[in-house]
Amino acid sequence: MTIITREDPTDLVVRPMRPVRRTAAAARRGPQPHRPSGAPLNYRGTGVLMSRASNRRKKVTPLTTVVLALVAAGITVWLGLVAEMAAPESPATIPPRLAVVQVQAGESLEQLAQRIAPDASVGSVVDEIRDLNELKTAAVDAGQTLIAPVG
Repeated sequence: MTIITREDPTDLVVRPMRPVRRTAAAARRGPQPHRPSGAPLNYRGTGVLMSRASNRRKKVTPLTTVVLALVAAGITVWLGLVAEMAAPESPATIPPRLAVVQVQAGESLEQLAQRIAPDASVGSVVDEIRDLNELKTAAVDAGQTLIAPVG
């Protein structure tokens, strides 16, 4: 058998090929068996580490599902209690009485809320006025009449 190589792109050099020598260990082992087309590969001696653990997923039992659901419910309740304790208390509630008030010239909805309910939170009173009067924005006109919580 011969090998054809190109040392120069213009001419070809033909060299004889040496036969492959088998080592003494390979000769003692004998001929290597051929793997059938459907057989798995043999990974022995390749240096690739393979896990011998089973790769099948373990089934989740109904008991495991119930225990995990109870743990999740317990964590949710605990977080709710912690949030309830950590929440700051509102300084004052919205007054329960309602009255009809008139917006003065140059007055905003926030100023109106502070004027009619000075002890209550301005933001909550403004939200209540907007809900009672079905206002889409906080813009009001001078002389406009609104229903508002007073106190």
